[in-house]
Amino acid sequence: MMKLIRFVLGKIILFLDFVFTPKPTVTRTNEEQTTLDAKTSSWTMYHLEACPFCVKVRRQMKRRMVCMPMKDVGKDSVAFDELMAGGKLDQVPCLRYIDSSGNVQWMYESSDINEFLAKL
Repeated sequence: MMKLIRFVLGKIILFLDFVFTPKPTVTRTNEEQTTLDAKTSSWTMYHLEACPFCVKVRRQMKRRMVCMPMKDVGKDSVAFDELMAGGKLDQVPCLRYIDSSGNVQWMYESSDINEFLAKL
């Protein structure tokens, strides 16, 4: 029964996200966008398609025009294994990024990730 409820709620969340897709809220030059895209191309967002917290982060990515590889851990067992090996937590959303020192960092919690993305 819970699986059915989650399925229905997930579809509602995805439908509403589609209907009310956010518009970009930043303006960047082509050079600035290219620089940001190059920086984030080595990052990865681990997510689940219908997770409301993941939707929250994906919406922030649209608003901030941030592009990066996305891996759905529910559909990709290799992505799940990467998440568990690197981040050590079975939790999404999770942002794997390279910090200014060149070290790999794993960030959880949608609010923390959104705050981080807002500073890009």
